[in-house]
Amino acid sequence: MNFDALRQQVKHQTDEKLLHLISSLPDHAPRLKQAMQHALLVGGKRMRPLLAHLIGNSLDIPQQDQLTISMAIECIHAYSLVHDDLPAMDDDDLRRGQPTCHIQFDEATAILAGDALQTLAFSILADQPMSDYADGQRARLVSILAKAAGYMGMCGGQAIDLAATGKSIDIEELTRLHRLKTGALLGACAQMVTQVAPSISDQDQQSLINYARIIGLAFQVQDDILDIEGDAQVLGKPQGSDEQQGKNTFPGLLGMTQAKQELAALHDEALNTLASLPYNTDYLAAFTDLMVQRNH
Repeated sequence: MNFDALRQQVKHQTDEKLLHLISSLPDHAPRLKQAMQHALLVGGKRMRPLLAHLIGNSLDIPQQDQLTISMAIECIHAYSLVHDDLPAMDDDDLRRGQPTCHIQFDEATAILAGDALQTLAFSILADQPMSDYADGQRARLVSILAKAAGYMGMCGGQAIDLAATGKSIDIEELTRLHRLKTGALLGACAQMVTQVAPSISDQDQQSLINYARIIGLAFQVQDDILDIEGDAQVLGKPQGSDEQQGKNTFPGLLGMTQAKQELAALHDEALNTLASLPYNTDYLAAFTDLMVQRNH
């Protein structure tokens, strides 16, 4: 199977399983249920599930383990987008070319949808089928995801981002912000999948985690570049929104030429990290190219 076909297969499997999960919830709060489905399944590239599956395939992790981890991570990611889009945060009307959750429904429902998706992620890790070995790792998986999503990761990075909006920060602080806000959850993809690999060495596990964190930073640099140079219709959100909101960005701090040089350096660093591993990482190399060359 070629990379594009595998990418579509992962997206289809993840979406199908998540739709089944949401659909099977009781109907006592139908509007909330609809908002959760909107946030989770209207658009989205499923980059984090794809990364989890690519690492899992390289390590011969059972598909059910990969899928459970992917679903949990995607719920956390979707919840974070719902809350990021709220008027009190980034105040965005469009996400993935569709109305954001608080626009499609209302602000209170959007807050609850984010809350419910976050807790659903941990229910998935606790309850969804996994292999015998992975079953014994559930508490560790919950711990990894909680740290990556909370104060020590994504939420901490978002707090730094909010505090820095309209102010000038240096490149070191911007890098730290995005290593937490974006990189932590991608790093968790690698950490969780390698956690259920019984025979991986500590060194190889750390290399895969480092790779995912490098890719997370590269993803953000490209995101900042696309905010300036991208096509709004392709992006699914207004062009130049970061600048209008007073956000610190890599092109803003470094200039566009140097930002692109930084992206190229991160691309090389990620590929070099993969080259040090004793696994078939061809698909992960293709994923690296996709993350830094994407147009949306």
